[in-house]
Amino acid sequence: MANHLFDLVRASATDPTKTFIETETGLKLSYGDLMSGTARYANALVTLGVKPGDRVAVQVEKSASAILLYLATVRAGAVFLPLNTAYTLAELSYFLGDAEPALVVCDPSRRDGIAEIAAKAGVPAVETLGRAMDGSLAEKAKASAEDFADVARGPGDLAAILYTSGTTGRSKGAMLSHDNLASNALTLKDYWRFTGADVLLHALPIFHTHGLFVATNTILVAGASMLFLPKFDADKVFELMPRATTMMGVPTFYVRLVQDSRLTRAATAHMRLFISGSAPLLAETHRLFREKTGLAILERYGMTETNMNTSNPYDGERIAGTVGFPLPGVALRVADPETGARLPDGEIGVIEVKGPNVFSGYWRMPEKTAAEFRKDGFFITGDLGKIDERGYVHIVGRGKDLVISGGYNVYPKEVETEIDGMPGVVESAVIGVPHPDFGEGVTAVVVAEKGVALDEAAILKALEERLAKYKLPKRVIVVEDLPRNTMGKVQKNLLRDAYKTLYAGG
Repeated sequence: MANHLFDLVRASATDPTKTFIETETGLKLSYGDLMSGTARYANALVTLGVKPGDRVAVQVEKSASAILLYLATVRAGAVFLPLNTAYTLAELSYFLGDAEPALVVCDPSRRDGIAEIAAKAGVPAVETLGRAMDGSLAEKAKASAEDFADVARGPGDLAAILYTSGTTGRSKGAMLSHDNLASNALTLKDYWRFTGADVLLHALPIFHTHGLFVATNTILVAGASMLFLPKFDADKVFELMPRATTMMGVPTFYVRLVQDSRLTRAATAHMRLFISGSAPLLAETHRLFREKTGLAILERYGMTETNMNTSNPYDGERIAGTVGFPLPGVALRVADPETGARLPDGEIGVIEVKGPNVFSGYWRMPEKTAAEFRKDGFFITGDLGKIDERGYVHIVGRGKDLVISGGYNVYPKEVETEIDGMPGVVESAVIGVPHPDFGEGVTAVVVAEKGVALDEAAILKALEERLAKYKLPKRVIVVEDLPRNTMGKVQKNLLRDAYKTLYAGG
């Protein structure tokens, strides 16, 4: 049966002997292994009671098996729900309650805790999947047939749900269809010139749109290969780089590379493309990388809800501080945040986009979905930007105070709620300020009760048990009061300006 997204993968897997993934441990999966492996996992999912449209929640370490599970979920007609490996049990309980998955797949080491919260959420089944192709789900897959009749799925059917932060602090599930993912992968393949000859150095996490969809899907539809690292490791990157042609990364990767004496023209002579995204790349990093290698990093702009919207050109000038032009098929405009009126080039407003890449809405949030779309179908990104006289798009800020640290979205309200509940705290304001390594550093500005001496280390220690590591503030600053406007609203712009050099020099 026709399965819109997986049909593209199948069409590209013309050589079953060609390597699809090679891990740092030396494990190699060919495109033939991909076809048989995803069939086995799809059969295992069906045996476990997963039906078309069901959600499969997955919190596992990065592995080749995890990619097989993602594609098997697509083949089975279910909806893939990747969850950050840093999420605590308290955070996971919300996602399981909201998404109501038919199955949760987790790392073997976390099964007991997750099984407990899954039972409370009414999840029918919990299975495990480890990095070494082990775990209960891997065993079920090994015992399953390597043929599977793909479940029929059309362009508009759901393929994945990715949770993203919301204006109220409550995470929202962005519903991504088969065609949202397929159309964007095909566009990126062409725009970035990927072919079957490419080898991507993949050091990104795969619970995030960047590593899972932008990187993996683009490689799949190109019939190319990946060198799969569990995380960014400069030694491993330089070891494998001679075998690669391309790399996708977050700004943190490139900051570390330009600080390494091994980054030279000779070391990168065979590389045709370095891509950066998920957070703003500092112009200084762009300049240093070009000086050391002769290559210009290609910046692009996307969101969980939209996949990729813009890109600097493959041929043509890649301008530091910009995210290039709207991708083919994507309409982008800058509008007045209040009225929605389109603004002329050069003026700053909210960026709005429309195209086959744009999600259908938020899971079980029809009112929120309606509020985020204009009547003519444009999605209001919440990002503030402008279009210059040459047509390049600039992102200048975020209208929702979202912090992007190391490529991950952090919504201040969630962190503030935890801090505000601590003894001796009157209130807090969490902001993102420029950080040389993370793009933005999560920073907490806290007001203490009179006569109370708050301890920065104690606050950070307490937060470690409540929040994922990437959400933790880099610094906690205690002040007498927070700046407010005449309506009593905290003026975070003034705080960001006051602490903009806090992390200067690292």
